[in-house]
Amino acid sequence: MRALARLVLFAAALTVCGPVAAQSLEREVGDFTEKLEIGISTDEISITSDFRGADLTIFGAIDGFDADLLAQGKYNIIVVLEGPKDNATVRKKQRVFGIWVNTQSMTFELVPEAYSLSSTRDIATIAPPRDIANMGIGVDHMRLVPLGFIGDGSSLGEFRNAFRRIREESGVYQRDPGGVQFISSSLFKASVRLPANVPNGIHVVRAYLFRDGLFVAAKALPLRVVKTGLEQAITRAAHEQPLIYGFLAVTLAAITGWGASLLFRKE
Repeated sequence: MRALARLVLFAAALTVCGPVAAQSLEREVGDFTEKLEIGISTDEISITSDFRGADLTIFGAIDGFDADLLAQGKYNIIVVLEGPKDNATVRKKQRVFGIWVNTQSMTFELVPEAYSLSSTRDIATIAPPRDIANMGIGVDHMRLVPLGFIGDGSSLGEFRNAFRRIREESGVYQRDPGGVQFISSSLFKASVRLPANVPNGIHVVRAYLFRDGLFVAAKALPLRVVKTGLEQAITRAAHEQPLIYGFLAVTLAAITGWGASLLFRKE
């Protein structure tokens, strides 16, 4: 009866939130009896020109859990919202003859354009750091592989740290220890942030279950982010008609500048 009640509560929570996206990944390890289920309120988010960011709520449940371990707080959840991947270039500026110029650069292969992580507590205390690093969970453990020749590699660490710092300062990479909370017995909810400059494309919600420091299971769901209205038209023009888009942008800038000069000129 208790298991049935948990399933009813979980189904009710997902029904309130809306349709559940189709499951795209299921991973369980060893002989653990626990299973992880997750659901999100929608499988598509539309971005308009006045979009200022949003919080996405994920609901989940642990089935087959050990009541004693649950009471002792031995179960921990990590939820990640990972954006589409693309190459990213980091440039280093130095002052040359009084002018700041780009002197070095490094491009990292296929890194997430957005990354938001929530967890029941700091991920460094959930499992051994080596296990977390091997699974690539968290901004600090993200796979950052440089493209092309990098010399002796002495500057690799510097560019990796700069990449993480820039992404976090811009808000596209975020972390929230404590963002996952158990709301009833084995049911939990997580909140992950979609930044205002969230990229188009297929994002992936991933949830990881740990029991007393050991990885148990993982689930993932796709989330489609699309721009609509004027935002979509501008984005499509920039990618599909770059010459026309560039000409119109320059023309608009020239007209705006000319208009401003007329408006603010001194008599």
